[in-house]
Amino acid sequence: MKRIPFLFLLLLAALAAVVGCANQGSGPDGGPYDETPPRIVSATNPEKVAGGKRTKFTLVFDELIKVDNANEKITVSPPQKEQPEIKVSGRRVTVEILDSLIPNTTYTVDFSDAITDNNEGNPLGQYTYIFSTGAVTDTMQISGHVLNAEDLEPMKGILVGLHTSDADTVFTRTPFERVARTDGQGYFSIKGVSPTRKYRIFALQDADADYRFSQPSEIIGFLDKKLVPSSFPDTRYDTLWVDSVRYDSIRVIPFTHFTPDDVVVTAFKEARQPRHFLKAQRDVPEQFTTFFTAPSTHVPTLRGLNFKAENAFVENRNLALDTLTYWLADTTLLRQDTLRLAYTFEEWDDSLQRTYLKTDTLELVPRTTFAKRLAEKTKELEKWEKQRERRHKRGDYTDEKPPVAFLPTQLPTDRTISPAQNLTLKFEQPLARLDTTRIHLRLKVDSTFREAPFELDSLPGNLLARRLRAEWRPGQQYELHLEAGALTSLYGLSNDSVRSSFSIGKLEDYGTLFVSLSQASDTTIVQLLDQSGNPTTQVSAKDGRAEFYYIRPGKYFLRCFFDHNGDGRWTPGRWDTHTPPEEVYYYPEEIEVRANWDSNPAWNVKALPLNKQKPARLIKQKEQKRENNTHQRNIDRLRQRGGR
Repeated sequence: MKRIPFLFLLLLAALAAVVGCANQGSGPDGGPYDETPPRIVSATNPEKVAGGKRTKFTLVFDELIKVDNANEKITVSPPQKEQPEIKVSGRRVTVEILDSLIPNTTYTVDFSDAITDNNEGNPLGQYTYIFSTGAVTDTMQISGHVLNAEDLEPMKGILVGLHTSDADTVFTRTPFERVARTDGQGYFSIKGVSPTRKYRIFALQDADADYRFSQPSEIIGFLDKKLVPSSFPDTRYDTLWVDSVRYDSIRVIPFTHFTPDDVVVTAFKEARQPRHFLKAQRDVPEQFTTFFTAPSTHVPTLRGLNFKAENAFVENRNLALDTLTYWLADTTLLRQDTLRLAYTFEEWDDSLQRTYLKTDTLELVPRTTFAKRLAEKTKELEKWEKQRERRHKRGDYTDEKPPVAFLPTQLPTDRTISPAQNLTLKFEQPLARLDTTRIHLRLKVDSTFREAPFELDSLPGNLLARRLRAEWRPGQQYELHLEAGALTSLYGLSNDSVRSSFSIGKLEDYGTLFVSLSQASDTTIVQLLDQSGNPTTQVSAKDGRAEFYYIRPGKYFLRCFFDHNGDGRWTPGRWDTHTPPEEVYYYPEEIEVRANWDSNPAWNVKALPLNKQKPARLIKQKEQKRENNTHQRNIDRLRQRGGR
């Protein structure tokens, strides 16, 4: 076996503090648990094996060890086409790098916290093995956090990579030069970087393991500014504890402080996603629906092949245009079992990585045909007539009208609504006629109901609903009444008479929130979040002030984003135009809204770094904790002894 003259360096950091002497041989007498992490007693230089391509090295420890989740936790930089082989035998860990090594390059093998002792699971700590294939070993580091751009959630396990090239295509065509992966807090540290070079940094959820942005479905992040590694001598304080409340001593530990160590990359999935046609579904004669895998800005078009398509349909498009329902406005087509049409839509070319217009021929047959439905109605009518004949024989002439099919209509069921709330009327078919003279909103005055003014609006992306707005009087009772025939659908169905009673909440039952913002933009939108982090309402800030009225008492959080494109929604970035995602910020504390009370928090949206903004209660990616906290177990044992 031939040894190669590598320049060799080992880095060992962040070892667990040793509070007492380890007793690996503790037995039935209840001695202390071992809380000492494994210690490296020797390490071999990297050497060539297997015909000169592979490179291996071995770490030897002072006790039996194990390696957890090697493929997820151990990262080699520069990135490798083939995953290294990790072998564990007793106190030894052997690593074989399968790719050929690049000359004059610093290599790092970052073990993260993968190495633990075999008995108690004490982790070695953040350990990195470093070697160089040239005369110089680069020892600088760049570290920071990767956060989800939309909600600042720490992103675990995402790849972070560096490039020195300025080419616009480097992210899409060239593998990273150096890489690291984030931990449970979204933290990363890229080691082995040079102090003489400037780096561009990227985040990538690398779906195909090619270390470059090659699929639109991959989550990405980038910074336009360049990073220059450096270092300076520094000190930190390390506290040694006797137990959970008493400390033994405080040590001052010198160390090398590498910068930048506060990089924050916000990651996102681009709005343009691979769009493919899923299916067309026609359950009933009146309509069919087409489904796509992703949104689009292009509205699909259709051309009838066995019918005239002009004015034949009423389209119900959702805002993303990934689900479209076509209702037959030409009722003569209801009796036609098969509709053949040419459907043109935006499709994604996986090989060229771009969109194009594609035309498919669709043949649509309803699961329940018009003829079958008529037969069922005829059968029901015959059954009713036989029942009527039997009633007549008994002298019962009370039910002489055959059953009538009504347009199913749904009114709000809330008993109490806020003064800022609107009502929504829902129905199951598009309307051909809406008679507002048969719709009554009545306000209860004394003991009688009086007509109250209202307006009905269409809802974007929803043909099957209307929004009712009115100037509600707090603390008062109302009744909404739809007379029979107020609504008539395209297919001749009308609603039955329906009523709904409700009241408006009293002003003193709600709180008001006035937020004063600084370092915000003119396009800031502020969202009020519930305890799960979901928006309950949002308002546009005006002159640095966001106002929320009629808030139910409770505890809330605040989030804002800079709505640069003015669409009222958070928008992700785009790599091809180097457009970053719209900025997101959190108010760092929980806000309590009390009834009949005004709250006036002041919020400097940029006061804290991004990785410190999101309140801990809203963070879903909780910090990983060791299952076996041996130090705490020893404290618990001492307490038990003291209580005997």
